[in-house]
Amino acid sequence: MKQILIKHIYTYITVAFIAAVMFVFISCSYRVESTEELSNSRDSIALVHAWDVSTVISDSGVTRYRLATPEWLIFDKASEPYWDFPHGIHLEKFDENLNVYANVDADTAIYYSNKEMWILSGNVKAMNLDGERFESEKLFVEQKKDRIYTDRFVTIIQKERIINGIGLESNQRLTKYTILEPQGIIPIDEASDSVLTSANQ
Repeated sequence: MKQILIKHIYTYITVAFIAAVMFVFISCSYRVESTEELSNSRDSIALVHAWDVSTVISDSGVTRYRLATPEWLIFDKASEPYWDFPHGIHLEKFDENLNVYANVDADTAIYYSNKEMWILSGNVKAMNLDGERFESEKLFVEQKKDRIYTDRFVTIIQKERIINGIGLESNQRLTKYTILEPQGIIPIDEASDSVLTSANQ
């Protein structure tokens, strides 16, 4: 009789243990899913959403650049905080004396605030203090490293010539730059003549 009773007790303990393990497993699974959903919602919900913005951005009390955009979304609670400019942006970069040394226009832009990194996409156009124009479909700007770069096709329009190539490395002022794979240099006069010839055909 004792053996039968002990067997029943072991059976109850085993069933109870399995039920407890299943409850813990289900509870843990539910918590993991809830955490993932919370993280995704933080990444997809903008803390600030503004339209038709024209403002000056400062860092540590120093004015860095002027920004103008039709739409600005700030995702400060995302796992990697960022600003989104889905409908274009115009930037003017200032030196320590508040002189504009470069300006940039792009169809879309993303700025990662912790990294201080811009990703400019679409029809990207930049100009330095000497009036040289830089055109590409994508530019990366790393402010902490004083670096602008791309691996895409790039055109540099100078006063007397146009330089084409693949890839660019430059400082933020766009005064010290290198085209990684030069593909051609066209004098401005020849470029103008070719445009006129194409228009007349």
